[in-house]
Amino acid sequence: MIFKAELPIRFAHCDPAGIVFYPRYFEMMNGVVEDWCAQGLACSFHEMHIARGMGLPTVHLETDFIKPTELGESLLAELIVTKLGKTSVELQICFSGPQQDMRLKAKLVLVMMDLKLRESIAIHDELRTAMLNYCNL
Repeated sequence: MIFKAELPIRFAHCDPAGIVFYPRYFEMMNGVVEDWCAQGLACSFHEMHIARGMGLPTVHLETDFIKPTELGESLLAELIVTKLGKTSVELQICFSGPQQDMRLKAKLVLVMMDLKLRESIAIHDELRTAMLNYCNL
């Protein structure tokens, strides 16, 4: 499976030239991960962070900015799992424009952590099982 999300490009995402200011892509990617956790893994950030005391921070990020995106366009975000370890998960997130043209491609490594101890922990079985649904290994 591929997790998909539609992202409207708003004024707040853009620089004075009317194109997405590159740091905003990182915020959008984090939003896609948050939506994937809530909708795809059935564990919202509220449930994960507040109720369970766990986090899934990004520890590594590689990004290719392929083509600019303009104010008023919509992007299609697609997320897949490319590697699943004991405590970490590697994701690929791609953003495509209205003509299915690639705008951004990123590789993220996220680590499951205990927020109180500030240490990595094993990915819980129910999350691991849900993540496997999005694997492209």
